[in-house]
Amino acid sequence: MLAAAAPGDPPTGEKVAFWVLAPVALGGAIGMVLARNAIHSALFLVCTMFSLGVFYVLQAGPFIGMVQIIVYTGAIMILFLFVLMLVGRDSSDSIVETLRGQRLAAILLGIGLAALVTTGLYRALGEVNARGLAETNARAGGNVEGIAAQLFTRYVFAFEVTSALLITAAVGAMILAHVERDKAGVPTQRERSIARFRKGNYPAPKPGPGVYALADSVATPALLPDGTAADGSVAPSVERRELDSGLTTPKG
Repeated sequence: MLAAAAPGDPPTGEKVAFWVLAPVALGGAIGMVLARNAIHSALFLVCTMFSLGVFYVLQAGPFIGMVQIIVYTGAIMILFLFVLMLVGRDSSDSIVETLRGQRLAAILLGIGLAALVTTGLYRALGEVNARGLAETNARAGGNVEGIAAQLFTRYVFAFEVTSALLITAAVGAMILAHVERDKAGVPTQRERSIARFRKGNYPAPKPGPGVYALADSVATPALLPDGTAADGSVAPSVERRELDSGLTTPKG
């Protein structure tokens, strides 16, 4: 796996980076839980994941740090945001249960996950003593090469199953959150087009008073390109001035 940083007092730059990013990571985690808007919650989580990636790099783990930033902060969170924006969820939608009993199931699963994470951290910090890390990296030709060899040979099936589960989860979220809207009474694009070109309707913009005419009075009807008077070019409140048959001079 990854080589640990040398023991001793950390350098000043590492201390500064920790005290700057630690509040960002903690604040992002708290904001993710407390945010009422799903988009804001996802953006808070992005801040936390990015800070964790920087912490990994500071602890002599550049590969896992870049994976944290590129895969989790970049790809997976963008996938979450894409699904949220596509289905248009907000805080009011959480009141309605799509599946019966999903709140109770979510609480139980959350408690179980918290217990597993706590147990794992306790064992990792108290009981597990990593050995042979340098020898393993030397046999594989490097840390990154060793991880790649294990990931795409011994654990390739688990890797592909995980990717399939992520895609399935995204598609399932879209299906569960999809809301059917009643389209009865809403005219289609074809019906709108037919109504626009029915007899009595002029689909193009109508000319204003005096356009193509020999007078500039608002009482003079406009002339269409074929020489006929446009019916709607003079306001009903204005007495209309009739033109001669030759369309050369107005009467009166």
